[in-house]
Amino acid sequence: MSDDPQTLPVFRRLSYAVGHFLNDLCASMWFTYLLVYYHSVLGFQNSYAGVLLLSGQVADGVCTPLIGYESDRTPGCGTYGKRKTWHLVGTVSVLISFPFIFSPCLGCDVFTPQWVGLIFYIPFIIIFQFGWAATQISHLSLIPELVSCEHAKVELTAYRYAFTVLANVTVYAMAWLLFHFQTGQEEDPSGIDSLGRFDIPVFRNLALIVLAIGAVFSLLFHLGTKEKSRHPEEAGSEPEERQPLIGSPQTAPPRSLLQWKHWLREPAFYQVAFLYMSTRLIVNLSQTYISMYLTNSLMLPKKFIATIPLVMYLSGFVSSFVMKPFSKLVGKSMTYFVGLVLILGFSYWVLLDTKMGELVYGAAVLLGAGSATILVMSLSMTADLIGDQTQSGAFVYGAMSFTDKVANGLGVMVIQLLHPCHTQVCCPACVWYYHHVMVIVTGGVAFAAALSLCTLLIWPIRLRHYLPCISGLMGTDGQDSEGNADQQPIN
Repeated sequence: MSDDPQTLPVFRRLSYAVGHFLNDLCASMWFTYLLVYYHSVLGFQNSYAGVLLLSGQVADGVCTPLIGYESDRTPGCGTYGKRKTWHLVGTVSVLISFPFIFSPCLGCDVFTPQWVGLIFYIPFIIIFQFGWAATQISHLSLIPELVSCEHAKVELTAYRYAFTVLANVTVYAMAWLLFHFQTGQEEDPSGIDSLGRFDIPVFRNLALIVLAIGAVFSLLFHLGTKEKSRHPEEAGSEPEERQPLIGSPQTAPPRSLLQWKHWLREPAFYQVAFLYMSTRLIVNLSQTYISMYLTNSLMLPKKFIATIPLVMYLSGFVSSFVMKPFSKLVGKSMTYFVGLVLILGFSYWVLLDTKMGELVYGAAVLLGAGSATILVMSLSMTADLIGDQTQSGAFVYGAMSFTDKVANGLGVMVIQLLHPCHTQVCCPACVWYYHHVMVIVTGGVAFAAALSLCTLLIWPIRLRHYLPCISGLMGTDGQDSEGNADQQPIN
C-alpha cells in the first residue's frame, strides 16, 4: 500500500479528494441541465434530447470497463503511476470537449434540422464521456491502494463525496448568479420567467467557469497525490496481466491475484453491482428530472432550478460528515437503509402534495441527505469487495459504472419516449407526467434497492470461489491465501 491507513495525512486526503472535482462539476451540469438545455433552451424534441443523453451514457458505459481493464494492466507513463496517468488523459479529454456540449451548434440556426445538431454534438459527447470515465475509474481505483482499513476507506470516500457536494454547490450557486445578473437583452421577452434561447449565454458561461475551476483542482490533485510504483512481485506478474481480454494465459501469476475474469464468478460481484446501479439510478435520474419537475409540475420560476439542487447538495454535504461515525456504530448496511428511508420520505411527500410550492425546500433536504448517504455507502461496499485485490480494482469499478451508465441512459430514453408532449412548449399533461416520474425514480427504485440490500444481509459480501481455491494451492505457509480467503463480511 502507498500509505498506512492510520497515518495518511490530512493534506494527502484532501489532495486525493479534489481529484474528482472537475468530473463532479461537469457531471452536475450534465445530469441537471442537459435535458433542460437541449429541450427548453435549444428547442430539441424530447426524443432528440434523450438520444443525446443516451449516447453519452452508452459511450461512458462502454468505455468504463475497457478503461478499467487497461488501467489495471498498463504500467503508466514512466514513474508517474498508472492511475494518475489515466487520470491526466481523462482530464485533458474533458477540458477540450465539454465547452462544445453547452454551446450552440456552430453554423446552425432555428431553421436548421435537428438531426444536424445531433451529428454536431455526439462526437464531443463521446470524447467527454471517455475522459470522464478515465478520470472516474482511475480516481476510484486509488482508494484501496491508498488505504486498507475498512473505516479508512469510508473516511476517504466521505472526503471524496464532500467535494462532490461542494462541486454541485458551486455549479448551482454560479447558475443562480448567472440567472440573477442576466442583462436586459438576454431576459425572457415574455416576462414569464421561463427558459428559452435567450438563456444560451448563461449555460455557455457556466460551462466555461466550471472548467476553469475544475482545472485548478485537478492540478492540485496531481501535485499532492503520490501513487506508489508497483511492487517487484507485481511486476513479475505483468505477462499474465498483459494477456488479451479474450484468451487463456499460458502461465499462472506467482501471487494469488484476482484478474478480471475471476470477478465474474463471484456472487458478491453481482450483488454489489445491482445495489450500485440502483443507487445511481436514484441519484442521477432524480437530479436529471428535478428541474423539469420544478418548472413544469410545480410551475416555479427558473431560479428554482439552481436553488433547489443547491439545497439538496448542502444537506448532502452535512450528512457526509455524519456517515463515518454512524456507519462505524451501526454498520454500512444499516446506514444505507437509513438513506433509503429518507428517499422514500421524499417520494411519499411528492406523491401526496401536488402543490407544495416553496415547501419543496423541505423535500429537497430529505432527497439530498438520502442520496448522499446511499451513494457513499455503495462506494464503500465496492471498495470493501475489492479489498487488497487492487491490481484489478479498476475493472471492478468499471463494471459497476457500466451497469450505472447503461441503466441511466435507458431510463432517460424510456422517460423521454413516453413523454406526452413533442414540442418545446409543455402541455397540461406535463404537470402530472413529471410528478409521476419523480415518484417512480425515487420511491420505486428505492424499493428495488431495499430488496438488493436484503440479499446482502442474507449473503454478506465476501469472495467465495477464487480465493478459497488459491488457499489450497499456495506454498507451504499459505499465509497470503489464508489472509485473503478469510475476509470478514460487511456489516
